[in-house]
Amino acid sequence: METTTKKATNKFSPEVRARAVRMVREHRGDHSSQWATIASIAAKIGCTGETLRNWVRQEERDTGVRAGATTSETERIKALEREIRELRQANEILAQGFGVFCDGPLR
Repeated sequence: METTTKKATNKFSPEVRARAVRMVREHRGDHSSQWATIASIAAKIGCTGETLRNWVRQEERDTGVRAGATTSETERIKALEREIRELRQANEILAQGFGVFCDGPLR
């Protein structure tokens, strides 16, 4: 049984995301906590606080402030996983095709 996943569409452009993250950094001192800053700015740009928090955390990873995989590392991992899936599918197709030409398993 094959499962499919639906990728969420990006409602916000990279420019809007970058601006929102920059606003969180710039207005941090105006609020009692980072979360209060995030909630305030998220309401202004029309996203959830959790969405903006994720953007802030990813920017922190990309700049080395926070530990974890950077955006480029995550993209590289996804590309490698996609390549592995494709190679496994190709191997399976080749194995099935080879079985057509042989009466049994190789010895």
